[in-house]
Amino acid sequence: MSRIKTTFDALAAEGRAAFIPFIMAGDPDESVSLELLKRLPGAGADMIELGVAFTDPMADGPAIQAAGLRALKSGQTLKKTLDMVRAFRAGDDRTPILLMGYYNPFYAYGVEAFLKDAKEAGVDGLIVVDLPPEEDSELCLPARAAGIDFIRLATPTTDDARLPEVVKNTSGFVYYVSIAGITGRAAGGAEAVKSAMARIKAASGLPVAVGFGVKTAEKAREFAAFADAVVVGSALVDTFAAALEAGPAEADNGVNAVLSLARDIAEAVRDARKE
Repeated sequence: MSRIKTTFDALAAEGRAAFIPFIMAGDPDESVSLELLKRLPGAGADMIELGVAFTDPMADGPAIQAAGLRALKSGQTLKKTLDMVRAFRAGDDRTPILLMGYYNPFYAYGVEAFLKDAKEAGVDGLIVVDLPPEEDSELCLPARAAGIDFIRLATPTTDDARLPEVVKNTSGFVYYVSIAGITGRAAGGAEAVKSAMARIKAASGLPVAVGFGVKTAEKAREFAAFADAVVVGSALVDTFAAALEAGPAEADNGVNAVLSLARDIAEAVRDARKE
């Protein structure tokens, strides 16, 4: 059984949603982001989404684009990102790690070599935003054959005609984008999101996470009342960036600020279904 399924099953038994924070690997450098990665489970992360820096992140808003550029400037590569996962696994064999990015870095690495190295490093799932279902043979199907879940995005524009194709080869969970647009914008209304997620869950038979635009603990609590997981990215990256703007010496303060916000969000997610 995969770590992702094990985690969702355990949280379903507890009667609560998962909290999935996003951070960018290599932001502002490999050592600082590795420290943050290692400390996130202690701050309440049930799974972690680790960004793979890319030069043309078309689905990302300004905050995550800037984080990716900082990572690339520091020399972050896909190989170094896998090394981070490997180092994380030396102390944590339980928390699922999801790599989120764009196809180009995986293609350039070599799909077969990447999947072998990712599995060995301890990667549990992939979220590749620019590979539609029509391209499943490129990475989705090989990933599943290698024992790595391939997590597909569904959006407010994914209608009933398109949805079966989107979820056909998806595994682990489905990631529902609560807005039509880039990361960091305001999240959609709760009722509309709840309705869409119920439709996706019925079509896929998988847990459904909601993300994009979840900026506060209050919004995370609102979605966690009915979602299987809540993903928070831009708010954490913005918090980190604000500390870094004071100078490179503020990286430790940035880590602590991100962990503090993560704890607040994790608590809100855990409390969402309590009487």
